[in-house]
Amino acid sequence: MIVRLARERDLPGFLGLAAQVEHWFGPMVDDPGFSDAVAEHIRDSKALVAVGPDLAPDPQPPLLGGLLFGSDAPTFHVHWLVVSRQARGQGVGAALMADAVKRYVTGPGTVEVVTFGADHPGAVESGARVFYERLGFTPAEATDPGPEGGSRQVYRLTVS
Repeated sequence: MIVRLARERDLPGFLGLAAQVEHWFGPMVDDPGFSDAVAEHIRDSKALVAVGPDLAPDPQPPLLGGLLFGSDAPTFHVHWLVVSRQARGQGVGAALMADAVKRYVTGPGTVEVVTFGADHPGAVESGARVFYERLGFTPAEATDPGPEGGSRQVYRLTVS
């Protein structure tokens, strides 16, 4: 697996990843605001992708995962992180997060991410809360519900 900066040609792959998680997050693929946000992150070099080894003649292998990041020290933000269904549990999310922290984070500060509230069906099924906790994030305050109406919670990681 390779983690690299996203390129303009990765936008369809991001939309493909979004399609896999719309049942948890609400409509994204057909939302021009989402596409615009991904494109802006790509232009600003704040989007990362994980791809498999390039063993086939496919010039654009499918994305294993993607991450959109905001780096406004001293508080940094994971705006969006998703791993494809077939790659979940294989270290893709951790690799994306490690690259983002190495690439964008300068301490001291905090990294914040908004994820599912404890009562959201995606909290267990997606493994998001456990994922962030394994990376050292701690649950913080509740925040506004997601577009589908589900609860959300901020998670924070202190960096030195």
